[in-house]
Formats: sequence, C-alpha cells, structure tokens
Amino acid sequence: MFYKGYYHFFYQYNPDAAVWGNITWGHSVSTDLIHWHHLELALVPDQWYDVEGVWSGSATILPDGKPVILYTGSSNESLQSQNKAVPEDLSDPLLRKWVKVSQNPMLVPPPGIGHTDFRDPTTAWLESDGLWRIAIGAKEGTTGLALVYKTSDFLNWTLQRSFLHQIAGTGMWECVDFYPVSLTGTNGLDTSKVQGNQLVKHVLKASLDSNKHDYYTIGTYSTDLKTFVADDPTRDVGLGLRYDYGKFYASKTFYDPAQERRILWGWANESDSQLDDIKKGWASVQTIPRTLVLDHHTGSNLLQWPISELDSLRGDKVVKQDILLDGGAMLKVDGASGAQVHLTFLNSRMQSCA
Repeated sequence: MFYKGYYHFFYQYNPDAAVWGNITWGHSVSTDLIHWHHLELALVPDQWYDVEGVWSGSATILPDGKPVILYTGSSNESLQSQNKAVPEDLSDPLLRKWVKVSQNPMLVPPPGIGHTDFRDPTTAWLESDGLWRIAIGAKEGTTGLALVYKTSDFLNWTLQRSFLHQIAGTGMWECVDFYPVSLTGTNGLDTSKVQGNQLVKHVLKASLDSNKHDYYTIGTYSTDLKTFVADDPTRDVGLGLRYDYGKFYASKTFYDPAQERRILWGWANESDSQLDDIKKGWASVQTIPRTLVLDHHTGSNLLQWPISELDSLRGDKVVKQDILLDGGAMLKVDGASGAQVHLTFLNSRMQSCA
C-alpha cells in the first residue's frame, strides 16, 4: 500500500530460519519500489487464534486515510480465522507498530467450509450501498471458490449467500485477488471508485494450492448480484491464463494512487532444496513489481511489464554501429558492464544498456 509518501510491503517471513514455520508479517518501506528498508516485524503469532501463523491477508486504505490490515490466523487446532490489525500511531508514516483488535477473531469458517479451507482476505472495496466487501479463498470438496463478506465497520461481517465465483475441480483457492481494469485507458483503477462505470472489466485471480500456480481470468462483476462471470468459460480461473509460467505464486496487486497504476507482486519460490536454503540463510525472493493493464487489442488478457522506476538502475547507454552478426560468433560490446545487459537492435544498430 501507499501511505504518506511511502510504499509499504508486507510479506510472509520466518525470522528464525530459512524454512517454513513461525510465520510472521515482515515489513519494508520504499519511496520508489526499488530501494527498500527493513523495519520491525509488523505482526507476530502471539495470540491463541494465530499462534500457528500470521498468514496472508491484505491492507485497505479507508476514506479517512486510515489503513487497516486483515489477515488469516491459524490456531493451535489449525482453525483458520480472519483478523484485524490497525496502526498504533497514525502520525508515523512508517507505521512501525500494529495492534490486533480485541474483537479478533472476527470470522471463522462458515458451515460447509473446512477449518483449514478459509484464508487470505482481499483488499476491501466500497460499493454504492455504502458497504465494504472482501473476498476470501475457500473450497467445497474439490470446488475452488471465493466467499464474499460485507461490513460497514470492519468488525461486524455478513456472509453473502452466493459465491463471488467458483470452479469445480480446481481445489483450494489461496491469495484471491479481485480488481478492475479500464477498457479505454492505461491507468490503474481503485476498486472502490468504479461503481456504475461500464467502461471496465474485472480480473479475478486465484493461487491454486493443488499445483502452486497463479491463474487469472477477465470478466464482468455484477454489482446487483455481487457475482463474477468470466468472459470466456474455457479460460476461467484454473483453466486458462497465468500471470507467469515460471516459479511464481501467491501474487498480489495493489492500486498505487501516487502514479495511478495497478502494481503486481509475486513470490518466486525458486527450485532450491531445503538444504540449499539453509546453507544460503534465506528462502525465496519477491519478483520485480510489474505494472498491469488490459490488452485493448484483444480485451481477453493483461499486459504487464517491470515498473518504470527500474530504469533508474540502468547505466550509461552504449551504441555500436556497423557490426556484422554472424551465426555462432561471440559478440563483445566494449563499454557495457553490469550483472545484466539489455540489448536493443534497431535498423541494424545495436544499443546496450548495462
């Protein structure tokens, strides 16, 4: 989220080891999404309802500018619940201390949903009826689904009768994400500010616990029925498009009001063994943040690219002319240095940025 000039990034973290366990919320801040400063842990597993882990969730900025965190806690009986935390000091732009509210746990699995199949609330969105809504990942049997809850105060919640969406055979939906994209422009959209706007589509994404891949689909959200319908059922959640076809999971977007864009983060869980991670002292990395927009040429997929701030890391441009590229030959570009090099060929000219 973006708060008082800082981007805040919260992430799943074990402060004691490079293996799974003691899951807390790590916290880092940045002014450019490139250079980051580690802060104190934001949330730790210290209550009966989250003693087995402070799991994934989301942050929401309320209209008065106050941020709220919703997260999943796991109890010592493996009961998954939804909980709330608020900043201790709103005047601190770094938001270094968070307080869990006394009303926790606010939500436990409803009838028909298993105790271990109820997690990862989305960022909340405000609708025209004045109520906030969140989606939570779940499953019934082997059917993956997203539940919807509504509230006026972020403490008292009512379950919507109909699911936001469901797909048979996809299993548990983790880290559900739900947001609008513009049919005409390239700016990102705040989910709470598109009510009645017909020039948008919505994106629904779920991380499938069964195969550890992230799938998204594009479709229409009915503000009357509070349900989502994919434009192409053959490319629905778990059946079609993925953000990334490498090691990429548990992704999350947020709306950046500073630059009016939708930013995507992803977790690259790598392919190292646990022994490798222990030797390194750390496990997994976060991908470079990406800007997302709808592909206006097709209307059926998203376009994504590294955020523009990444260009600030580039070195000097090196231009070479009249170079013959012969198949199988080694090409040395004097003057270009760096761990990575970006090559561009233009009209038989090659440009290199280190």
